[in-house]
Amino acid sequence: MKILVVDDEADVQPLFLQRFRKEIREHDLEFDFALSGEEALSYLKKKHQEVILILSDINMPGMSGIELLRRIRHDYDAPPPVVMMITAYADEENHNQAMENGANDFLTKPLDFNLLKEKLKTLKI
Repeated sequence: MKILVVDDEADVQPLFLQRFRKEIREHDLEFDFALSGEEALSYLKKKHQEVILILSDINMPGMSGIELLRRIRHDYDAPPPVVMMITAYADEENHNQAMENGANDFLTKPLDFNLLKEKLKTLKI
């Protein structure tokens, strides 16, 4: 399963690669990373059919994660990727905006990787 992680913090990539070392080694999961919403859209133009899940931060400079979500839901509906939004600000407004714009799930930082792994197991791929 290919996962695109969208986050403007550069330390996110090594963290995911470390926490999912076993799943990557066993070829259960494959990760790609984008540092902005714009970079994610550029990536999706080329590889949207490969991506099963998008994990996107909400608060990023330039295009916000909510705007990225809107664009994904508008441009990629066959098949639609699963989109989980991630934020350090677990306020109701962010949650509601994410869900109203088609997010499949909402996670808070610091990320609970055990919870994320459980959620990944329940995805019907």
